[in-house]
Amino acid sequence: MECKGAAQWSSIIVSSVQEMVQEKIITTVPPRYVRSDQDKTEVTDGSGLNAEIPIIDMERLCSSTAMDSEIEKLDFACKEWGFFLLVNHGIDPSFLDKTKSEIQGFFNLPMEEKKKFWQKPNEMEGFGQAFVVSEDQKLDWADIFYHTVQPVGSRRPHLFPKLPLPFRDTLETYSAKVQSVAKILIAKMARALEIKPEEMLKFFDDVDSMQSMRMNYYPPCPQPDKVIGLTPHSDSVGLTILLQVNEVEGLQIKKDGKWVPVLPLPHAFIVNIGDVLEIITNGTYRSIEHRGVVNSEKERLSIATFHNPGMYKEVGPAKSLVQRQKVAKFKRLTMKEYMDGLFSRELDGKAYLDALRN
Repeated sequence: MECKGAAQWSSIIVSSVQEMVQEKIITTVPPRYVRSDQDKTEVTDGSGLNAEIPIIDMERLCSSTAMDSEIEKLDFACKEWGFFLLVNHGIDPSFLDKTKSEIQGFFNLPMEEKKKFWQKPNEMEGFGQAFVVSEDQKLDWADIFYHTVQPVGSRRPHLFPKLPLPFRDTLETYSAKVQSVAKILIAKMARALEIKPEEMLKFFDDVDSMQSMRMNYYPPCPQPDKVIGLTPHSDSVGLTILLQVNEVEGLQIKKDGKWVPVLPLPHAFIVNIGDVLEIITNGTYRSIEHRGVVNSEKERLSIATFHNPGMYKEVGPAKSLVQRQKVAKFKRLTMKEYMDGLFSRELDGKAYLDALRN
């Protein structure tokens, strides 16, 4: 079904960072990308805390003998970290390699080809940046390609259906495989929370549930300390499943007041709790602030797939959790109301979620 009103979610159109880096020999960062406001919080060296970022084994999660101990690990990961690495997820590594190579190829298309997929006025989807709401706003050092994949009727006719083959077919298959991983994880989270899987899945398990993708391209930068690849934020969705396209470090998560680098693990997914799941779990599972940083040597690419309830679905804390905790920590609202509020503001940590607390 077409998401009525979606066109009002827009982001001001900006030029391509990738193109700017390729066309000019840039030695200093243009003023609009300089982030003097950048968070100077300490970054750990990745040896201590990073080793603890939980790794969840999906085979064990689905095994009759090992499930209970793996669900305990999943519960800990969602409560304490909001992030985990997912291994043995059942998606063929050779298919993931094909997907990665075609994403790289898509960003390497000539600019005249990419212009066909550029954001249009008053639209959010396509090549560009998101959450740009004013002309003097500082920009991220990145190009993104953001688009809706599910439900099929919500796809923009000039985007997904026009993607070059075989890339379009590969993304279609990738979308279905990742969606089934997301549903298994949500069902296992319900089990960890000791509520019926249906109570969590009902938010995500109908024909209108939404899936969107954001492909990220972070070019090398001559002054990486002066820019940010992706502004610190928590994901405003239900569940995010991220695939690192190349093995370049850049994702950092905020844990105990420090930025912790997430080291790429070949063929593993990085999964994180979004604000919508924090609402549904009544604050038990927390979305975590994270950011993307860049380097001076090498580009970094990734693809994030976001899973959300349907546009007209009402979202609020699961009733059995409210009964158990004797308080509803968040307001109830439809996804349409939630998204309208979200896209009217700049990205700013967890400020939007905080505005929805009771």
